[in-house]
Amino acid sequence: ALREIIQFLKELRLNEYDLVIDLQGLFKSAILTGLSRGKRKIGPNWGREGSQLFLTERPFFVEADKHAVDKYLKVAEYLGCEKDSWKGHIPIRESDKRSIDQVLDDKGVKDQRLVAINPFAKWTTKLWEPERFAALADRMQEELGCSIIFTGSGQDRAEIDEIMERMHEKSTNMAGETTLKELAYLYSKCQLLVTTDTGPMHIAAAMDCPVVALFGPTAPWRTGPYGKGHTVIRDEIECSPCFNKKCGHVSCMRNITVDKVFETVKKQINVFRA
Repeated sequence: ALREIIQFLKELRLNEYDLVIDLQGLFKSAILTGLSRGKRKIGPNWGREGSQLFLTERPFFVEADKHAVDKYLKVAEYLGCEKDSWKGHIPIRESDKRSIDQVLDDKGVKDQRLVAINPFAKWTTKLWEPERFAALADRMQEELGCSIIFTGSGQDRAEIDEIMERMHEKSTNMAGETTLKELAYLYSKCQLLVTTDTGPMHIAAAMDCPVVALFGPTAPWRTGPYGKGHTVIRDEIECSPCFNKKCGHVSCMRNITVDKVFETVKKQINVFRA
């Protein structure tokens, strides 16, 4: 709302900042940068929409077609930080751990071969068909002996229930039942996360949970799961990545088969068994 924006700008200008960094590089972030009372206002060269006009220093160079994490680490290097000392991690309180452990116990979910599936994303072009997730989850339980939990936001809960109704095996719907830190701990207990290209993918990667990520309209080399032990599945058709939120055919996602994802999951699970 306009009132909230005005209030935010008032609070933003209450302090004088030694350094303001515009990492988004878009007009809306540039406006905030320009209105802030910063002594130095800096940003990398990937800025668009005239955002660089609001900087007080010449934009520093960062290669455009790098993973987002590496790009941001370059910003840290520019500021004098040591890149080699960085490792992603989300600190978890003991109370968050106890909460999730209790929920899993109450739901009768066993830790052994626990696999999470995060089936939804905001972009419709990133979605995989619900019946395919149902078939995948059934095969993972029947052939690999996995315990399946579904994660997502509260808005996803009803649609996840529909996926579970298509299944023959029992699974657990935890969509909307966790805070972000509880979700991070939950993923740390999982042997694997199967997911679309969405935020929880990065949370799992930060918690050293191996990820099998389904990619279509976006570029995994820019925003895929960061680190080792993850697998990206995508169909390399000519129009992918297009970065479009709407599409008439979504062939990039529809061409990803249940068999392909299952075989990838099977290989990952076998790594843990070895």
